[in-house]
Amino acid sequence: MQNKGLIKFFAILFALVSIYQLSFTFVANNIKNDAKTFANGNSEKELRYLDSIGKEKVFNLGFTDFTYNEVSDKQINKGLDLEGGINVILQISVKDILKGLSNNSKNPVFNKSLADATADLEGNKPYLDKFFDAFDANSKGTVKLASPDIFANRSLQGEGGVDFQMSDAEVKKVIRRKVDESVESAFGVLRKRIDKFGVTQPNIQKLGESGRILVELPGAKDVDRIKKLLQSTAQLEFWETYKIEEVGNFLMAANEALKKTEVSTTEAKPVVKDSLSALLTDVKDSAAAKKGNNPLLDKMVGQGGGPVLGLFSPKDTAVINGYFKRPEIKNLLPAELRYVKFVWGIIEKSKDTKDKEVETVALYALRGNRDNVASMSGGVVTGANATFDQLGKPSVSIEMSGQGAKTWEELTGRAYTQKTNIAIVLDNVVYSAPGVSSGPIAGGRSEISGSFTIDESTDLANVLRAGKLPAAADIVQSEVVGPSLGQEAIDNGTTSAIVGLLLVSLWMLVYYGKAGWYANIALAVNLLFLFGILASLGAVLTLPGIAGIVLTMGTAVDANIIIYERAKEELREGKSLDEAVKISYSWTGAMRSIVDANVTHILIGAVLFIFGSGPIKGFATTLLIGIVTSLFTSIFIARIFIDKNIVKKADLSFVTNFSKNFFTNFHFDFLKVKKITYIFSAIVIVVSVFSLATNGLDQGVDFVGGRTFQVRFEKPVETEVVKGELAQVFDGSAEVKIFGNDNQLKITTKYKVEEHGTKADEEVNKVLFETLKHYYASDITYEKFVNAYDGKKVGILQASKVGPTVAEDIKANAYWAVLGAMFIVFLYLLISFRKWQYGLGAIAAVAHDVIFVLGIYSLCYKFMPFGMEIDQHFIAAILTVIGYSMNDTVIVFDRVREFLDGKTKGNFSEIVNKSINSTMSRTINTSLTMILVLLIMFVFGGESIRGFIFAMLVGIVVGTYSSLFVATPVLVDCISVDDKKEIEEKHKEN
Repeated sequence: MQNKGLIKFFAILFALVSIYQLSFTFVANNIKNDAKTFANGNSEKELRYLDSIGKEKVFNLGFTDFTYNEVSDKQINKGLDLEGGINVILQISVKDILKGLSNNSKNPVFNKSLADATADLEGNKPYLDKFFDAFDANSKGTVKLASPDIFANRSLQGEGGVDFQMSDAEVKKVIRRKVDESVESAFGVLRKRIDKFGVTQPNIQKLGESGRILVELPGAKDVDRIKKLLQSTAQLEFWETYKIEEVGNFLMAANEALKKTEVSTTEAKPVVKDSLSALLTDVKDSAAAKKGNNPLLDKMVGQGGGPVLGLFSPKDTAVINGYFKRPEIKNLLPAELRYVKFVWGIIEKSKDTKDKEVETVALYALRGNRDNVASMSGGVVTGANATFDQLGKPSVSIEMSGQGAKTWEELTGRAYTQKTNIAIVLDNVVYSAPGVSSGPIAGGRSEISGSFTIDESTDLANVLRAGKLPAAADIVQSEVVGPSLGQEAIDNGTTSAIVGLLLVSLWMLVYYGKAGWYANIALAVNLLFLFGILASLGAVLTLPGIAGIVLTMGTAVDANIIIYERAKEELREGKSLDEAVKISYSWTGAMRSIVDANVTHILIGAVLFIFGSGPIKGFATTLLIGIVTSLFTSIFIARIFIDKNIVKKADLSFVTNFSKNFFTNFHFDFLKVKKITYIFSAIVIVVSVFSLATNGLDQGVDFVGGRTFQVRFEKPVETEVVKGELAQVFDGSAEVKIFGNDNQLKITTKYKVEEHGTKADEEVNKVLFETLKHYYASDITYEKFVNAYDGKKVGILQASKVGPTVAEDIKANAYWAVLGAMFIVFLYLLISFRKWQYGLGAIAAVAHDVIFVLGIYSLCYKFMPFGMEIDQHFIAAILTVIGYSMNDTVIVFDRVREFLDGKTKGNFSEIVNKSINSTMSRTINTSLTMILVLLIMFVFGGESIRGFIFAMLVGIVVGTYSSLFVATPVLVDCISVDDKKEIEEKHKEN
């Protein structure tokens, strides 16, 4: 081997750099363990501990030292499935941005185009493109985007804006830029909020041009609080309010009108007498009012007073909103109330007449106007801080700009004179509605009070300081993983990795003897390099990523196997060890096969990386890095030890007494049985296609949208009983399966998946809790059931949500990923082998494998004891199967090409059979090590990746079969008779 000294130098240098990079992870983990010990399960205390030492020197290398923050930045980060935490994808509403840019245009073509774009949820096309397409179709050239009532408005005029003379194409460029600026603004606002929240190593990134933003908060535990923080648009407004006396007559009239159309099933609730109930005493049919025949008033559960019209149950707010939107109810509004705006307050807890604690929400009537604009907007706020009010309760103090202070003084002065209240409204929710008792308030200072916790007041102050979002941010995909589940994943992944490493190493020793030791050393160095690169790149390690590392162990020895098998062939032909090694490491020996096989593998990994997201991207990252590092170590590190044997003239035969006769006299006629294998494969494909058409697949929420909960109980439960209970409260949408142990269930539902916002998510969580809490001890609370915390053993361990739009995009990406992978590989083989028959044979084998795996999943998902859902993990498995199937096929094809171009005697079929037989040792060895590793992961890897591993396990077995019995026969059958005769004549001459 030339430049042996240079390779040794770089190998040692690379090893030292890897150790250096990994040392930060080691130090950071030790400090985190100290923090956990110190905090004793208190996550806030643990975070404060780490924050307190952030700038302290914790790692001294002699020539330099590092603070904890610097060490933490350089460590290998664990993904949410290992660390626990929350991962969400926020969709910034481009529709809201467009409405804002148009000044809420009333143009019918504009609004119809918005509606049409919203209704079109297919594929990955951005909303803005859908809107432009819809506008072109609806306007048909009669309405221009540069119309004064659309985008040529006052706010968009000027330099870089829209003027009346612009064409639609020119306006589209401006709007695209403005939308991008708004998304960028939203990105900045969210980053500020997250930085203030206080989690270690948060990750926030924009996802292409989709208007989506990924937010990962490792270690975060308070689910509802974080979702509120992320989705709040922070639209702060100050409204004047009506008093109950001014609205009471309308409410009575509305109640009377509703009696004629509504049949109230609500039991009469005692309402504490206030100004509204006093008004009700004038109603002639007061007896009827007490009998529960009041659709509106019977829903009142507590007294009002001042600006509060009454207290209601949160579950009744949607019904009451519906009442107020009815045309016949709106017509009852007197002239002075025609612009009234009914708004709810924050949810509070209070005591009912039986002294039982219930949740209530106050109803307010705001003084609206023709333009529906608040008396004062929150844009004047320049600062906000969490503080305490005069009663010692948490509140938020705000500071205003000079102009804001002036407007605030006028507004408070008017409220003082008229004895009215000012509602402080954030995102259309009234937080407080104080009166003004001491005259106009100067100086631009105010206070937002309410039933806040300290966390809520802190979050509200942070949100106001960060600024408002330019548009609504809806959570379209989310995943919550508890820390205890993450620790289980780490334990399972570590076990599978160690067992896999030991078994692969043992097999290499048993099969190749001393050469196996060299391959194992190369494997150990490969793992060091792999982790070193992951650390230097700041990569995130996920559970599928660990699976990728374990798989790398199987593939890392593949190049060694190919080289060793070639060296054995040369030794059998009488060549010396030096000659055999040189030939096996040459391009005409094993290198061409290794390069072809690994290039196809890299192409598949690249497709996975491009189309994958989250854990799948982590899997692709480790796979790609592992391919590169394993090639280097297999070819160069092992070679160093082999060359040392040659120099010392030591014995090296690449066999042991156990394996020396394996496949030495293997002569199987693969082409003779091709009719049988064709028939078998055809039957498998027909059965698979039929099952796919009739039985379908168990599509996960990634593909169809929905909510998934992994719930652990204290004792085993009956799935059918739980399913029946949940179906009643989830409108019939409930699927329940045992997930691992019989005290753990995977619950899937589409209930309210299309509704965005924290209210819908909280409602689903509460319904789930109320339905299942009788299975737990009496001390279980909603917070304990939903939120994550260290040592959590029961309740929701993992939860995810995928909106319908995201599901469509994921499905589209999956199709394109599989088709794209097959096309790319076909193209590469066409270029590499220069004959389309090779590409066709490989694609036929891959298509066969994919259909086979899909068929197995379609036939078996209903009765297998583990999950067989079709989701992103499954697509990753399919792409990996394509890679390994192609790897096997390329090795066989390379040998077929070598034999057809060489001097092997015989007719065409005999030459092809000899070439296939000569690869059997490599094919069986590689497949065996891969199957061994996958079996280990299947057994020890944990329930969450069992379906993923099973797909690869089936795929590797089928891929080995197809490379021998499908790919090669198709290749042979596609070569013309004339070409076969030409090849045979050439070999006769030799």
